[in-house]
Amino acid sequence: MDVFVRQNDSLWYYSQLFKLNYQLIIDSNSGIDPLALMIGQQIKIPGFTTTGYIIKQGDSLWAIARSRNLSLDALFLVNPNLNPNALQVGQTISVPLRITWRLIQGNREYDYETMMTDVRRLKTIYPFIKTSPIGDSVLERDIPEVLIGNGNKRVHYNGSFHANEWITTPVIMTFLNDYLLAITNQADIRGLDMFPFYQQTMLSIVPMVNPDGVELVLKGSPADESLRGRLIEWNNGSEDFSGWKANINGVDLNDQFPAEWELEQARNNVTEPGPANYPGEGPLTQPEAIAMSELTKKRDFGKVLAFHTQGEVIFWGFEGLEPPESETIVNEFARVSGYEPVKSANSYAGYKDWFIQDWRRPGFTVELGKGTNPLPISQFDEIYQKSLGIFLAGLYM
Repeated sequence: MDVFVRQNDSLWYYSQLFKLNYQLIIDSNSGIDPLALMIGQQIKIPGFTTTGYIIKQGDSLWAIARSRNLSLDALFLVNPNLNPNALQVGQTISVPLRITWRLIQGNREYDYETMMTDVRRLKTIYPFIKTSPIGDSVLERDIPEVLIGNGNKRVHYNGSFHANEWITTPVIMTFLNDYLLAITNQADIRGLDMFPFYQQTMLSIVPMVNPDGVELVLKGSPADESLRGRLIEWNNGSEDFSGWKANINGVDLNDQFPAEWELEQARNNVTEPGPANYPGEGPLTQPEAIAMSELTKKRDFGKVLAFHTQGEVIFWGFEGLEPPESETIVNEFARVSGYEPVKSANSYAGYKDWFIQDWRRPGFTVELGKGTNPLPISQFDEIYQKSLGIFLAGLYM
């Protein structure tokens, strides 16, 4: 919600007027000096929007404000030219509306455009988050990152490395939405106050690493005849892409990292593009994997969690290179979720493998849900409730 500075207004006053943490208003208005506001300057108020209200017989601004738990001055702020003594029946005024409900509807087929629309909606309502592309997919789709918080603890979550594991994206987006709701409404999640995590942590989220693959799984082969023909050939002549894991080049993105890549190539023995397990011609040859590699180097994460499906297990080791605290962290993940910790997956070249190898910091692959990929959307609520504790523990551990 945008408001415009009046004489004697301050960002601190806005925080009191709308019952918001002052830091959230500061962070929502980067580049603005809170000690040098100018009359007429536009200010963003996070966690709010405005709605129209039609004046009825007998209405007063005081009664309208009181019925919505607002200060009278909040109405004046969003209606700068309003004369309270000359209200007209049928007149429409703006009323601040605190967002207390989810904007994300995760319990549905969740394609790339849905995700991008939701990222933009969240950025509009919660302008203290930062969003930017980390790179492009093969088909030149932006791969967005969402950043929340400015703390020294640097944590990263990602989803949909594998196309047919697309349900990880709405699960992550739903957690993001719940986290933002709790921060702006001074609420807790499972008894935990969220605002200290916002202060202490920089949380990086890449909700969909493999957008081209997700689109292929959910929408079928593309219109381009040449590409369509190649994909059907790689898919053993089938136009059913529901089991496709790879990117649009037929390369498994979670076999693309320089962590014993040659061993993974030999282990899979897949030498051509296809729906799964082809590691490419070498590590970091695909734009999506390159983007994730560059992001990880740039952010210097302290801990990473890659969300996959399925099995309700958490892989936490790689070649004995994981630090001692990884076991403590994964045991907490297991406690809050019921998932099983597994030290080794007997595989190589994955994102968390590379992170553990090169940084010697905690990295985890979290396998959500149980069944055959792609997991049915009917599992969404159960998956989210079981994994919510992991998302939270990723912040406090």
